[in-house]
Amino acid sequence: MGRRGGGPWALEVAVLVTSACLAGVCGDEFSILRSPQSVVFRDGSWPIPGERIPDVAALSMGFSVEDDLPWPGLAVGDLFHRPRATVLVTVKGVDKLVLPVKGISYPIENAVPFSLDSVANAIHTLFSEETPVVLQLAPSEERVYMVGKANSVFEDLSVTLRQLRNRLFQDNSILSSLPLNSLSRNNEVDLLFLSELQVLHDIASLLSRHKHLAKDHSPDLYSLELAGLEEVGKRYGEDSQQFKDASQILVDSLQKFADEMFNLYSGNAVVEVVAVKAFNSPLTRKTRSILQSSQSETENPYNLAYPYNYNYAVIFNIILWMMIGLALAVIVISYNLWNMDPGYDSIIYRMTNQKIRMD
Repeated sequence: MGRRGGGPWALEVAVLVTSACLAGVCGDEFSILRSPQSVVFRDGSWPIPGERIPDVAALSMGFSVEDDLPWPGLAVGDLFHRPRATVLVTVKGVDKLVLPVKGISYPIENAVPFSLDSVANAIHTLFSEETPVVLQLAPSEERVYMVGKANSVFEDLSVTLRQLRNRLFQDNSILSSLPLNSLSRNNEVDLLFLSELQVLHDIASLLSRHKHLAKDHSPDLYSLELAGLEEVGKRYGEDSQQFKDASQILVDSLQKFADEMFNLYSGNAVVEVVAVKAFNSPLTRKTRSILQSSQSETENPYNLAYPYNYNYAVIFNIILWMMIGLALAVIVISYNLWNMDPGYDSIIYRMTNQKIRMD
């Protein structure tokens, strides 16, 4: 028998690797395909919590978030030149994509489901008069959300499974130019995967017909969720040639889509990709429970105040400068009253003196 290698050293390495995987370092990835010079992403291996990915998108667009983001991957860029668009593509079924060298990737810690609803609401609230383009789409689930000018720009976009299947067999579909390799046109799983790539192509194609929307002052948001690769892995296995070919086709399509969107916005767009093998927990809404009061009492035995929210700075500045203005007004009025000459400056004394003289 051969010698058992390593001993304590091998055990220590195994512990380190296990700890790294539990911390989320060996898991899913958050990648930046394209970004303008005004948004600075540092090159490093800092893990990003999965629930804070929407905050990264919001901060990169210049919006504020409720809680501070202590993540060194996003640096302070140009505050006066924010990107005109943010494109976030979530790929399910794979924890890592072989992206080009020019992209930056970060490991995801605790990959939980997330949504960009908060970013979409901020855009819709701040730029409601300019009607920006907001598109959230999950083709495999037939889930679509459009706000603003997206309803007119993407009115011909295929969103249902029936529409996606019919779109693939049209003359100008990607099937005429895309090398399928081991994938088949007669398999429903393969067609679902290819239809999602068709959606990426159609989004860039439809937006190119409305290039003026990419030059306005309102920011745009695109959130896409692709699950076709996950279905291919379930159908053929992750070690199959079909899964390998689908992964390579997806990487090439994502890079082409990123370049097209980046060029349509004249180099002022952020294109991000989230590769997640499987989410840790389902997406649920935060609700208030009856037991929350008793739980908060145990967590806060000293009855301390809650941390202030992001509106605190605004309210504080309004009250501060109002008090300073009132104080200066009182000082100026008091000074003028103290140095006032009753005989010449006050109309009351003038009227009184004239009345005395007439009497």
